[in-house]
Amino acid sequence: MSVRFGGIVALDRVSFAVAAGHIVGFIGPNGAGKTTMFNCLSRLYAFSEGRIAFEGRSLLETPPHGIAALGIGRTFQNLALFGTMSVLDNVMVGRHCRMRGGFLANALRLPFAVRSDRESRRMAERLLALLGLERVAHTRVAELPFGTQKRVELGRALAAEPELLLLDEPMAGMNLEEKQDMCRFVLDVNDEFGTTICLIEHDMGVVMDISDRVVVLDYGKKIGDGVPDRVKNDRAVIDAYLGVSH
Repeated sequence: MSVRFGGIVALDRVSFAVAAGHIVGFIGPNGAGKTTMFNCLSRLYAFSEGRIAFEGRSLLETPPHGIAALGIGRTFQNLALFGTMSVLDNVMVGRHCRMRGGFLANALRLPFAVRSDRESRRMAERLLALLGLERVAHTRVAELPFGTQKRVELGRALAAEPELLLLDEPMAGMNLEEKQDMCRFVLDVNDEFGTTICLIEHDMGVVMDISDRVVVLDYGKKIGDGVPDRVKNDRAVIDAYLGVSH
């Protein structure tokens, strides 16, 4: 996969595979192309050449608005929650692609629409319990601390029941305790739902601890790919990013 913005090459023939059920960490300096890659996977960006396949199906066949229904969920570097809505309602928004019936069916309270709404609420409540958000379920998101809002965003992404979850710097701006909690939640999601997870993160301790594989980008090129112990001792990776031998 290659991506160009005018004369700038953001991704240069980057290729990798992600095994089902694995956690794959992506690292690299700022500007290495990590978020650009996620934007291609979620069809926000078009790429110049190459292909992206999800479960054997080309993502070019799926429009951007169909990515969630296909089974790909995502969080972003910058929070995009509905601040005036409750935690529960924010998570329920993520159920939209899984709910049956449209505006009219819900307004008329047709049986299948009512069942769909109840199933979605049960799923949302299950996620709140998993993420330790039960006590703030009816609190406005804007009133919560940043680390808790990050968990709400994770819950909203999970509400669509993705098979592949893209987490773009989920620990950014968190203190040590919040990072430890988020690591546990990511591992719990992977274990309980079997969700495949791709993770962009600058905290090397986090990446090396929870990832099955690590992919390293530098100036749009892939310079490392393998199990954490192998990657953190790779000379090219040390020179480009880690800075010291582990």
